[in-house]
Parts: sequence; C-alpha cells; structure tokens
Amino acid sequence: MVESDICIRERASAMLIHPDYEGRVTEDWFHSASWGNQARPVSSGGRGGAWFLQADEDRLVLREYRRGGLMAKFARYAYAFTGEDHVRSFAEFRLLNKLVSQGLPVPCPVAAWYRKLSPIQYRAAIIIERLENTTPLADLISELDNEAWTSIGETIRRFHDAGVMHADLNCFNVLVRGNEYFLIDFDKSRLMTGSAPARWKEANLDRFSRSLVKVAGEDARAKAWSYFMNGYNRGMAT
Repeated sequence: MVESDICIRERASAMLIHPDYEGRVTEDWFHSASWGNQARPVSSGGRGGAWFLQADEDRLVLREYRRGGLMAKFARYAYAFTGEDHVRSFAEFRLLNKLVSQGLPVPCPVAAWYRKLSPIQYRAAIIIERLENTTPLADLISELDNEAWTSIGETIRRFHDAGVMHADLNCFNVLVRGNEYFLIDFDKSRLMTGSAPARWKEANLDRFSRSLVKVAGEDARAKAWSYFMNGYNRGMAT
C-alpha cells in the first residue's frame, strides 16, 4: 500500500480511499442505488455496471467488477478470494495511483472497495474521477485525421515504454478530448518488468487492431493503422 492510501475496514468490507476524499467516502458510495438521481448509467462499451456520479461538485465514475462470458451465468459478481493483494479493485486503484504519479494520461482513483461474500469469494467496485468532455475512440474512428492517429500511437507507446500492460486495450478504453488521449479501465492490467519478453507489447497492439476492425471494419482500420504505427514507433515516454 502506498503511503497516501487510507484503508478503512468494517466487518467483511474494506476500502482504499485517496486522501483528497478523506472523510467523505462511505461504503454506500459503491452502490448505485444510494445515489438516487445523482447516478446515471454509462452506456458506452463494457458489460454494464458503470455509472456517472455527481458528488457535490465532483463528477465521478463508479464501476462494479462483473464477469462476462459463460462464468457470468454462474457468478456474475463473485471472484475467488486469494488474498487482499489480489483483490481486483485494490490492484487497479494502486496501479492508477502509480500511473498518475508518472504523469500518464489516466483518471485519478478516488476509492476502491470489496466485500467478502464467503471465505473464498468477494465482490468489488472502484470509483475514479471522471475525465470531462471526453468521447470514446469507438465513436470517432471515422472522424479522426492522420495526425490524430499518429498522436494515439504516441500515447500508447508512452504506456508501453513505462511497462504498462493494459489487459483490455480496445477502442472503448481510449478516450478523446480534442488533441488529448487517455486510457481507462485498468482491471487486470499490470506493470511489466524490464526482463519480460517484448511479446506482450505486440499482443497489446494486436488486441487494439482487432478492436478497430470489430467496431469500424477492416477498411477503417487499414486507413488509420500506418499513421498509428508511425506515431507508436517514434513515440517516447516523457
């Protein structure tokens, strides 16, 4: 746990809270129903379970951890508990803190929560600050010019140079604001060591390429890809 983490435990629950939100966050913050009309579902991307929140003057995003695929039919919200260090919300909170400290374009974490459902299962959620006036890349693929795709490539390269392996690099998890580009949703993502084979970077790029094809088609991907890779190949961490 980094020094700035504030950890609060109560019965089967635990929270990590950013010091900027000390004294404000309660467990109710992690339940969308508690917010009434101050919570609005996020409609773009993912498998649901995310809400835009209005907390006084702060605009935030609440995201529950939910399973997809076949496992969702059996345990949509439950994950195997193998120790607090492996709780997904805590891991993502701490990773975001590190990335923010490195100046990478990510949302600031607000708080992370989990509750043990049994000795071997838990459910979890995370709250982050909302990146205002942004649009998912998936909604802009046909509108972006070559310079924009070059800048996106440079942005992804910054993360890779910092050793950041984004577990779900797709065009819904890239947000655009003018000529600024951000990555979101770092569930299961991690920092790779310098000794790790570089294949993870190639796999990351392949995943992003497939996402572009899935959303916009091969022609759109092909049109953008050379400019994206030009940016990626010349990009450097700053």
